Amino acid sequence: MMDKLIQKIVEFRDSRNWRQFHNPKDLAISLSIEASELLENFQWKTSDVSVTVNFERIQEELADVLIYALLLSNELNIKPEQAIIDKIKKNEEKYPIEKAYGSNKKYNEL
Repeated sequence: MMDKLIQKIVEFRDSRNWRQFHNPKDLAISLSIEASELLENFQWKTSDVSVTVNFERIQEELADVLIYALLLSNELNIKPEQAIIDKIKKNEEKYPIEKAYGSNKKYNEL
């Protein structure tokens, strides 16, 4: 399913001749900008109020973040599913259940 989604995003981009602008640096910058736009929806409000008031905008900005992340992974030949699985394995080692359960401490503070 992820490959089909990436293909759809790439087809959208390529039909507009935007690949020329989508190098890894600019995709990473765009990803960060979109993440900041997502954050704006939460600024100066509680989480509950933010979600209630800005749900549609949050959904759209999250989609933009995901689109740029998937374009970047495609450009760098990174398989998102495998990258996530690998990262979860690393996090399991850094945050063992017996130490991390219910804690918000960083791994080096556990």
